[in-house]
Amino acid sequence: MKIVIAVDSFKGSLTAARACEIIRNTFIEHDKSIEVVCKPLADGGEGTAAIVLSAVKAKWIPYIVTGPIPPAQVEAGFVWIEETKTALIEMASANGITLLEKHQLNPFKASTFGTGQLIAEALKYNPAKICMAVGGSATVDCGIGAAMAIGWKFLDMNNKPIPLGGQAMAAIRHIIPPDSLSLPKFQVLCDVTNPLAGPNGAACVFGPQKGATPEMVKTLNEGLCNIAGLAKSTLNKNIDTPGSGAAGGLAAGAIAFFDAELVPGIEAIMNIINFNEAIRDADWIITGEGCFDWQSLNGKVVSGIINKAKTKSAKIGILAGDCKLKSEEWKNYGITDVAVCRKPDMDLDFAIQHATELLKECAQDFSVKNFAIADK
Repeated sequence: MKIVIAVDSFKGSLTAARACEIIRNTFIEHDKSIEVVCKPLADGGEGTAAIVLSAVKAKWIPYIVTGPIPPAQVEAGFVWIEETKTALIEMASANGITLLEKHQLNPFKASTFGTGQLIAEALKYNPAKICMAVGGSATVDCGIGAAMAIGWKFLDMNNKPIPLGGQAMAAIRHIIPPDSLSLPKFQVLCDVTNPLAGPNGAACVFGPQKGATPEMVKTLNEGLCNIAGLAKSTLNKNIDTPGSGAAGGLAAGAIAFFDAELVPGIEAIMNIINFNEAIRDADWIITGEGCFDWQSLNGKVVSGIINKAKTKSAKIGILAGDCKLKSEEWKNYGITDVAVCRKPDMDLDFAIQHATELLKECAQDFSVKNFAIADK
């Protein structure tokens, strides 16, 4: 029996690699004859770079850039895959929300300038393709900071350059392209379908978790609308599309300023790490994450596994920290079984603190139930 373990991180407790390791060791304790392949996954958020580095021949290129709140600097970097001439940039390494303390969160000041610096550095390697993972941002600046870093200019009504940060978006009146800019194929890896602006857009939905007050959300949304209008009139580009609200509109900015296409993050990562080869002849594919819910079935790692399994004969198992779906709901997606770490009435903080032990127990219960010795 061949089992492929391909889980996402359990946010706040376990990395994807560690979760895979725990499940693998537990399964082998149950039956040493099974073949277990670990393929940790990510959907374009934090940890994507680490997943790629562990799965393919690549190297990390460190680079110091401007952090989420200028002018403070952080040590970031990008993944370089020499074989395919691909640069993978994880924006969270430069301008991610986890780089700030709660009291520092301020989308009026936060900028994607550091992400643009990573793009500029990656261009020195003459890549055939740049992939940008945009999950986990601290910003709502529509990617204008990143664009500034590679030569774009944004001017106010007095033809003066606007400052970095989301607050300045509404003051922009002119967008000036660089004199010369040659970009390779550019993909944005995202796992949301939110548009750029409006009630379901970047400011309204994600702004509050990045420190925005209701008044700030209104100003930020007006700024995003302003950029969308200018992109249409100046660049003839429609940037308010499904998914363009990712990373505070960085995805929209990438369409406008980098000629990028938006792609499902999990599908792109699977292609990079050659996931199809790993699951060939697999009897089971085990996936999961911290919380298994409806979002898991729409653009996340679990949904990617389900899509891949449609062309295979493998059964799908879910091991999750918690589950918010009823069995009849997940069974409709072709999932064979779901096991949960968090017991009924268990405190969430307790579950997070004891994630390792709980995942071991969860994997043990799953293996006893589903991997009968007769399967050998």
